Amino acid sequence: MRRTSILLGAAVLTVALASPAAARSGHPDGDFGRATLTGFASLPAETYVPDSEPSGSLIGAGPFNGIAAPFADQPVQGFSGIVNRHDGTFDVLSDNGYGNKANSADYLLRVHRIEPDARSGKVRVLGGFNLSDPHHKVPFPLTRADRLLTGADFDVESIVRVADGTYWMGDEFGPFLLHFDAKGRLLQAPIALDGVQAPENPYLNGAQPTIGGSKGFEGLVRSVDGRRLYPLLEGSVTGDTPGDLRFSEFDLRQRAYTGKRFVYRLESTANAIGDAVAVDRHRFLVIERDGGQGDAAKFKRIYLADTRDSDGDGVMDKTLVADLLDIANPKGVGGFGETFRFPFTTIEDVVLLNDRTLAVLNDNNFPFSSGRTPGRADNNEFITIRLTDRLHADPRAFR
Repeated sequence: MRRTSILLGAAVLTVALASPAAARSGHPDGDFGRATLTGFASLPAETYVPDSEPSGSLIGAGPFNGIAAPFADQPVQGFSGIVNRHDGTFDVLSDNGYGNKANSADYLLRVHRIEPDARSGKVRVLGGFNLSDPHHKVPFPLTRADRLLTGADFDVESIVRVADGTYWMGDEFGPFLLHFDAKGRLLQAPIALDGVQAPENPYLNGAQPTIGGSKGFEGLVRSVDGRRLYPLLEGSVTGDTPGDLRFSEFDLRQRAYTGKRFVYRLESTANAIGDAVAVDRHRFLVIERDGGQGDAAKFKRIYLADTRDSDGDGVMDKTLVADLLDIANPKGVGGFGETFRFPFTTIEDVVLLNDRTLAVLNDNNFPFSSGRTPGRADNNEFITIRLTDRLHADPRAFR
């Protein structure tokens, strides 16, 4: 009975709430029109891991959006990466805690398993696991003697699961690639990207960083054939054209970068990326956003980016797939009006559900962001949107 319920919930999210599409173009990459909201579920901001350790002692007393600190438990917050488990549940990754290395030493890095239900409008937290380094793979000092990893050690912002059931994650402090087993235990030393060092990198030794703080691996893509990873930087590397982001190729068999990379160009140097996922061998969906929230949010979009560079300008071609500030909602899904906005500072999760349906999640930056309602801490929202045209995705993109 439990499995039947879960599968029904997944079907509701991906199919039952879908509205008729707007005019379709028939072009392989479409001239995508207004996406339609088909599902909405929310996890309250003040959701905590049961019987966990206190947290938030380094952020000040507040109150922040009406919430005082510290907290008696670990918040379930900051969804920065997502893995579809294909049973109606998802693994979601919390980021480093409270925004930087200095204030997140008491936040335990964790993967949560969630079950969104569009019928009830709620997200259930089914459990999860902390990230740790029991085998001493990290060669530099960690915050805790028990080697549980904290937000002062790494800033994990992206996650994929590969065929053997292990997880790869992208970190911003190195930036590093991190490889964990199914229980969150680190399997090998953090893997650096040559020529790229953030201000938080433990190996700087007085050298100048080559990328800005919190501008490391914000996106991490698993190729549709499962053989490669493509970590995407959030910021430009020193010497690169401002607004150009490196999309590097990593070979999973060799456990090494191949030296091949592509360039994703932001629409504005003030923008940032939030997440990326493969559509096929050449095309990726990328979230691009400004730093505004609420009424100040002006740019929250999903692009289809193509490595084949048909115009020969040296950067990935881009097609707008969805404007997250202008989503049609003719059925009033979630109790919202005919136009739905996803007006959060950081939108950091996108996953393919079918060839025309995406799930998108926000990072609520608990307790600091208030994009949905001024003065109230944002919830973690899980939405599904239906595109006006097919993506023509490789079937392996849905695995």
